[in-house]
Amino acid sequence: MSLKEKADSLKKEAAGMAKEVEGKATGDKVREGEGKAKEKLSDKEKNKMKVDQVERQQKKHD
Repeated sequence: MSLKEKADSLKKEAAGMAKEVEGKATGDKVREGEGKAKEKLSDKEKNKMKVDQVERQQKKHD
């Protein structure tokens, strides 16, 4: 996982959290849902990057 990929993932996660908090504060359920979805996407990307990293390490050992 490159530093750029980590930074992009954290940026998306922070944006998702901000949207979620904004939606809760204003009572906007759509905005809140968008924020939660963006956070989940960030989590999914992080997991994929971890899997890719493990696969690369396994190839080095083979």
